[in-house]
Amino acid sequence: MPLPGADDGVRASRVAYIGPFTELRVEVFGVPEMQRDVMTDGQGGFTFPLVGALDAGGKTTNMVSEEIRSRLAGRYVRDPQVTVNFKSPTSAYSIQSMTVAVDGEVKKAGAYPVVGRVTLMRAVALAGGTNEFAKLEDVVIFRTVGGKEYVGLYNLEAIRRGNYPDPEVFPNDIVIVGDSPQRRRFNQLLQSVPALLSPIILLASEMRK
Repeated sequence: MPLPGADDGVRASRVAYIGPFTELRVEVFGVPEMQRDVMTDGQGGFTFPLVGALDAGGKTTNMVSEEIRSRLAGRYVRDPQVTVNFKSPTSAYSIQSMTVAVDGEVKKAGAYPVVGRVTLMRAVALAGGTNEFAKLEDVVIFRTVGGKEYVGLYNLEAIRRGNYPDPEVFPNDIVIVGDSPQRRRFNQLLQSVPALLSPIILLASEMRK
């Protein structure tokens, strides 16, 4: 797969996700002592009063708001109204470009922070690993470089056997294991590709012809 350039690394994303060392403002309406600024740790987590540890990495602020609300409801605060926001637009922007999305036949699909060097196998592990019926020979990476969308076809079993190196993934990549709605647009071509002993890299525009 072509490596992304600087311009590709900062392209806008549709959704902002929380990552490591992210400054957030958490507020529980009507409870002044539960309005505070927090910073996530190296894994994207933080602790909050009466709630405990929260694993916020790879989640949106709305998802974290709902998690805090559900933990407080009925136990500590009656009908809590919780908001979680990035402390500044620049903080949200930087987090957007530092995640890889993992979808398909994995245990916990979502967007995960890219901290240091992250390989395909590592990205799948961040998503909880594959589920029981995952098609390990059918893994796709989508990547946009220089305005062109590339598709890489990989076989996790072949990587585990050492047939070829575990490829690095980058922020804004999309990894899909086995079946998912997003990859079905390429089903006709992908079904004609045998179980891979080496990766295949194609331009998405060529696959649509």
